[in-house]
Amino acid sequence: MSSIYKVKVNANTDHEFEITPEEISKIDVITNSDMTSHILVNDKSYTTKIIASDLDTKKYEVKVNNTSYHVSIANELDIRIAAMGFSVGASKKIEAINAPMPGLLLDIQVEIGQEVKENDPLLILEAMKMENVILSPRNGIIKSIRAAQSEAVEKGQLLIEFE
Repeated sequence: MSSIYKVKVNANTDHEFEITPEEISKIDVITNSDMTSHILVNDKSYTTKIIASDLDTKKYEVKVNNTSYHVSIANELDIRIAAMGFSVGASKKIEAINAPMPGLLLDIQVEIGQEVKENDPLLILEAMKMENVILSPRNGIIKSIRAAQSEAVEKGQLLIEFE
């Protein structure tokens, strides 16, 4: 597999091109901070700043000399995955949390309407004398809580729904 990257700038335009390792080696980059750099390409100077990035989908908002661009980058593996009909960076959307085992709901650590991040603790379920912290599988907002603290729950019982 080669190291060629396909770059698309502003999805609604025809600005799509490939960058090879040889072309990358000819670029001089000086990093000024975590998100800003000074780049010299073919004797032309550019000031860049990463405004936003989504590493899962490999999409970025980049400001070059004070003009913003939306950029997506794909390597050969990403292109092959897309050709097979799969989506790069796709993840399943979990809409609800069900009890993984029967037990006693010791603590509910979220409220309806609360925004949670992936791996935030949602609740504590005691099963077989062990406390199990149930973590959020994704970023989201709590739509409903279907169990109460100190309630006995059965395996598969709906506990929390996401918006």
